[in-house]
Amino acid sequence: MQDYDEATAFLGEWGFYQKRIFFLLSIGIIPNGYVGLSMVFLADTPQHHCRLSNSSNITFAEASLLNLSLLLPLETEGDKQVYSKCTRFKSQVQDGFSDTTQETERCVDGWVYSKDRYVSTIVSEWNLVCDNNWKGPFTMSVFFLGMTSGALISGHISDRYGRKIVLFGAVMIQTVLSFIQVISWSWEVFCVLCFFIGFGDISNYVAAFVLGTELLGKAERIAYSTLGVCMFYAIGYIILPLFAYYIRDWRMLLLALTLPEILYIPFWWLIPESPRWLITQGRVNEAEKIVQGFAEKNGITHVGVIFQFTDSRDYMLLNTSNNQKHPYSFLDLVKTSNIRNITTLSFLVWMITSIGYFVLTLGTPNMYGDPYLNCLISAISEIIAYTIAWWLMHNAPRRVSTSSMLLLGGVILLIIQFIPPTLHILATVLVMIGKTSITISFAIIYVFSAELYPTVVRNMGIGVCSMASRIGSIVSPYFVYLGMHDRMLPFMLMGTLILLAGIFCLLLPETRDQPLPETVYQVQPIKWFCSSTATHHSGPNTPNEFTTQDIQAENNGVFFLPSQMDQTVEI
Repeated sequence: MQDYDEATAFLGEWGFYQKRIFFLLSIGIIPNGYVGLSMVFLADTPQHHCRLSNSSNITFAEASLLNLSLLLPLETEGDKQVYSKCTRFKSQVQDGFSDTTQETERCVDGWVYSKDRYVSTIVSEWNLVCDNNWKGPFTMSVFFLGMTSGALISGHISDRYGRKIVLFGAVMIQTVLSFIQVISWSWEVFCVLCFFIGFGDISNYVAAFVLGTELLGKAERIAYSTLGVCMFYAIGYIILPLFAYYIRDWRMLLLALTLPEILYIPFWWLIPESPRWLITQGRVNEAEKIVQGFAEKNGITHVGVIFQFTDSRDYMLLNTSNNQKHPYSFLDLVKTSNIRNITTLSFLVWMITSIGYFVLTLGTPNMYGDPYLNCLISAISEIIAYTIAWWLMHNAPRRVSTSSMLLLGGVILLIIQFIPPTLHILATVLVMIGKTSITISFAIIYVFSAELYPTVVRNMGIGVCSMASRIGSIVSPYFVYLGMHDRMLPFMLMGTLILLAGIFCLLLPETRDQPLPETVYQVQPIKWFCSSTATHHSGPNTPNEFTTQDIQAENNGVFFLPSQMDQTVEI
């Protein structure tokens, strides 16, 4: 059978069907930009101190007018003295007046929280402070754990049962559970729901990305992976501080962020299944009807037969290879040496890039200044980064552009340690440049990895890569923790690791202007520094031609590479 992109080239570029798929799938990504990062505001810790004895109705503002030095001990926080948040002096009433001793006790009557910034957060709702202060960060970790599980499981389901069912199933899980989360009656319930919402969040994102990659042509695919998926993710990120600024109660904020997701229900009838995936399942007639529908929407008539086979046996063998063989599994990601190398390198690159991205991104709202403004600036910087990523993917090889951005970010993070403390503005600018370069590489590796993996396991491959990313996000708080002991240590570690990831990218095969592989055996080998970087796919025996001879060899347990018929790979 001919290459899919060649078979559908008659559809043209940026017709009505391409534009509709582009915007529908991109709009569906908007909630992904604020669902996870909303914990920055939902789980923020307001100023607080122990509730004073015999003063249960006194607010934080009223308590500040009292002489707190007689009631609360002082503690050193950074370079200043502040009132203790977790202890108070014991008070005794003797002869009608208060006698405050120097003996301290825990906050046995609870806490009083400032309402200057928030009406409520999950921290003030369930007193996640002092001995329970680990529960706030743990909630975020649970969300990332859910994303890790979703990336791993949803990829397998998608490659077996289809992209569309996973996409909308994940949206439903995320939306329904977010509504339930609004009425959470305990932190434990909220935390469990975070896990499954994270599961739905990443499943939705990966399925939408892969579906768009397979539905759109070469030209639209690049724009979709940057100006589509990534840019609309940034739009969701921008929405977060705007909503949070005007809605200071965590339940109402969560409700406001969840309500728009109901609008995605009609998309089920507007977004089709991937014809590429249908073909790999032997459902060629369904794929034919979908592509004919695309042609009709683009004003093209008299299409005729789209997916042609070299002879009548091709169709039979294609169905045999997909219906009688065992279903594809994660083992196929390491089945041959080529795909095994791709999986290993991609796993490491995604994990390291994620560590750098989340350490620098989640720390931005906590910088000096207004958290809402800092979060907005961080989101806007990502739009700039995704625009640059789009330009690079149009004008530069994938592996060179990804590697160069990682190397730039790594070098900048290593240079920061030599900036004197008096030049803090310069250090901040360098951090933002480093964050931008890492964000650019993060945007590129999505489309890069999607082009590296074959159609039959592409969603599983992206799922495993996304799982590696989630592992990086779970590890990233520990890098921040190291900064408490040595401010430069996180930058040194991140810089070194990111430089290593940049080198790994240079080993990956180039995919720009190359046809997408369809089977596991069409994956290209890694490129050593001494080998040629050019791969020409032309002529009758190109790796992306799924021929009758290839299918027969695969069914017999041995697959003959078209360009190397004297070599065999045991299955």
